[in-house]
Amino acid sequence: MPILSSPANRFSLIADIGGTNTRIALAEGPKLVESTIRRYRNADHGSFGEVLEAFFADEGRHDCIAAGVAVAGPVRDGKAAMTNLDWKLDRDVIRVTTQAETVTLLNDMQAQGHSLGHLHTGALRPLLSGPDGGPHAAQLVVNVGTGFNASPVYNTETGRYVPPSEAGHVSLPVRSEADLALARFVEEVHGFPAVEDVLSGRGLAAIDAWLSRDAGEPRSLSPAQVMAGIQSGEDARARAAGEVFARILGAVTGDLALMHLPFGGICLVGGVARHFAPLLVELGFADAFLDKGRFAGFMKNFRIDAVEDDYAALIGIAAHLDALRQL
Repeated sequence: MPILSSPANRFSLIADIGGTNTRIALAEGPKLVESTIRRYRNADHGSFGEVLEAFFADEGRHDCIAAGVAVAGPVRDGKAAMTNLDWKLDRDVIRVTTQAETVTLLNDMQAQGHSLGHLHTGALRPLLSGPDGGPHAAQLVVNVGTGFNASPVYNTETGRYVPPSEAGHVSLPVRSEADLALARFVEEVHGFPAVEDVLSGRGLAAIDAWLSRDAGEPRSLSPAQVMAGIQSGEDARARAAGEVFARILGAVTGDLALMHLPFGGICLVGGVARHFAPLLVELGFADAFLDKGRFAGFMKNFRIDAVEDDYAALIGIAAHLDALRQL
């Protein structure tokens, strides 16, 4: 028998599996135990089980009362397959591994949605102001990171509901000849021009590559290199790529706002969104969001913030798991 590092059923195990990193922590009730938060590079492990073993090696083994895992991919019937990672997860396997009485497996956007209202003061960077929609107004989370996704958040009198989604794989919007040229460039690589192929880390690099090829000076930069060029202000082509990225992100976020009417506000989450947040407005994000013709005035009903807490999903999982245990 393994030696336990805490009394049985004291903690919950919380994990957020992204396309690049997995974040794990223990929680006591709805609160994360911040000293236990760990981040692991997925490329260094062959499965989530290996990451769990690494966490137990670092933090000690625990007989958990509950376990909550969020994944960047669709979840169905207690099973999940990652969208940008060759991992599969099973709720029953997680139950056995953690010895938890309550287990939830959910999409990462659902975890981000459940974090709203539980984030620490100062975690939100305002991007676009808007009126207060009231306690039961719908909200929207939009993730821009290794991939792209979005989910509405419904705050009802009977609780919070966050439906799963795979919004990053819908068609890339086209409003101009330039948009069509970008879509065809992406289609050459992926066979289908999806939103995620532009609005993600690799998408930013793809925009830069497209602009460079179009200018007759082809280059292949990493997302980090393009971002560094934007932030330094010394790379005009990277800046142009940033403007295209911000414009399309604004347009897509505006479309999603009209679909879901999030009068309670919109939150941008994810690593790429955090890096872009200080520059988004000057790069044209807000103008593109409002650019809806006769609905331009209506779009001002939606406040937009960027979430700057890298562990927001963990906070959301802990809050959701605690709510489940109270049912």
